[in-house]
Amino acid sequence: MNGLYKRGKIYWIAYRINGKLYRESTKTEKRREAEYILACRKKDVKEGNIPEIKNIKGDVTIPELAKDYLVWAERQKSFEWKKFIITDIVNVFGNMKINDLHSRIVEQLQSSKLKDGKKPATINRLTSCLKHMINKGFEWNMATENAVREIRKVKQLKEDNKRLRYLTIEECQKLLDCCPYHLRQIVTVALHSGMRRGEIFSLKWNQVDLQNGFILLDKTKSGFRREIPINSTLEMLFNSIPRGFDNDYLFTNKDGKPYSDIKHSFTTAVKKAGIHDFRFHDIRHTFASHLIMQGIGITSVKELLGHSDIKMTLRYAHLAPGYKRKAVNTLDKIMQNNTDENFVHNLFTISETQPTETSHKSLV
Repeated sequence: MNGLYKRGKIYWIAYRINGKLYRESTKTEKRREAEYILACRKKDVKEGNIPEIKNIKGDVTIPELAKDYLVWAERQKSFEWKKFIITDIVNVFGNMKINDLHSRIVEQLQSSKLKDGKKPATINRLTSCLKHMINKGFEWNMATENAVREIRKVKQLKEDNKRLRYLTIEECQKLLDCCPYHLRQIVTVALHSGMRRGEIFSLKWNQVDLQNGFILLDKTKSGFRREIPINSTLEMLFNSIPRGFDNDYLFTNKDGKPYSDIKHSFTTAVKKAGIHDFRFHDIRHTFASHLIMQGIGITSVKELLGHSDIKMTLRYAHLAPGYKRKAVNTLDKIMQNNTDENFVHNLFTISETQPTETSHKSLV
């Protein structure tokens, strides 16, 4: 809608500013007066005399928008892992102005990250976050409609979620032996809890309940609260970590701040252990795969991993020991437990007293 219309007896006008639709009452019942007000408003829009136009800052940079967006994102349950993506966006684009952002620039970034070995899913998360940032910037009068239009042109990459790389027990031990002290602690937690990297980095002491034996994750990627049991290995590890009174986090660097990146040290440890094609996230696959191979139910694994959809967990189902044969053999138990001892025999044997085709016709 863009023009003149009525609400009851009063005329209203509608006009657009940078793609946004605005409506206001003319407070008059006379059409000519309403038409004059509409013409004046259109002139103001064209000349940039509307406050909404004046408030849009053409020189706002991506880091400036990211700063405001980060404050807004704190209300989201996914904030802990999302802030890593926002930091990456700022590092990539530097002090670029929002309105200078072009779809070509983002698409070239996608290609560059693919060449660097980043997975489509990782790149898609960055792109989605950037799109949402620009949309919020438009709502906050920090970006123009053109910036929104450009970012919407960028398509998501096709994801391949079938990858399932996990370590054997022997490889797990080799990896731990090659890790420096701080990394060994982090990898141990990942192996015994299945937690995501961001969840481990942001883990605080008040989330670790040694008395009741569980880790409480109230801010997760799926948005659901998750409790992870603490086994003996984790209990020993947590008890061995000195707890500082001035720091809430379990794993911190020399500056006392929580880790944000261990890529270099982890890659080095993997190479020393002689392990190929293995990422930190694959530790999560290792955790889930060994649970399934030990006969743990798929639903329990889903809950431990914090998957929102069981389809994500079903990728591990084929690792269950003889799960197909076990499912079919269940029928044997049903038949063997039947009260009729001749149940199976009667099921597959034609009775001598069964009417033949001829006798059946004679009954007709």
